[in-house]
Amino acid sequence: MNAIGVSNPTAKSWVSILERSGIIYILRPYYSNVTSRLVKTPKIYFMDTGLAAYLCRWPTADTLENGAMDGAFFETYVVSEIVKSYFNAGKRPDLYYYRDIDRKELDLLVVEGDKLYPIEIKKSKSPAHPDKNFEVLDKFHLDVQPGIVLCMSDEIVPFNRKTWLVPVSIL
Repeated sequence: MNAIGVSNPTAKSWVSILERSGIIYILRPYYSNVTSRLVKTPKIYFMDTGLAAYLCRWPTADTLENGAMDGAFFETYVVSEIVKSYFNAGKRPDLYYYRDIDRKELDLLVVEGDKLYPIEIKKSKSPAHPDKNFEVLDKFHLDVQPGIVLCMSDEIVPFNRKTWLVPVSIL
């Protein structure tokens, strides 16, 4: 943090204030002692994509829809809506993401007891191979439930026996 002239404790304090005030959400990585080949750095999402667009100086909806970061903004929107739905229901979100050093990633994992619910987020109407990384969860020896791919599809559609395409409009 010295590169920006702010001490580490000060930066942590500021991040803590942003998190407690609901401006950002920190998504923690899912890991266990099963493997040490996992990335353990948290991801930060702005809970207000309008504020994030303003801070990035992206002035129009077209820039967000078709710009270089359109997928990242779409993912941010989806994650923030899921987190808000938990808070609105009076529940604490038990959400994580998964990424290993082989670059296999799952956008979201919902954890309920010994059950894992994988979620991928794709800004496409019919994404190709959206469940390609779901099998990485098998190493945890937990009950992996059918996964969903939140995307731009028009309706809930089975992709295969273990994966469903779900329209983001359902959020």
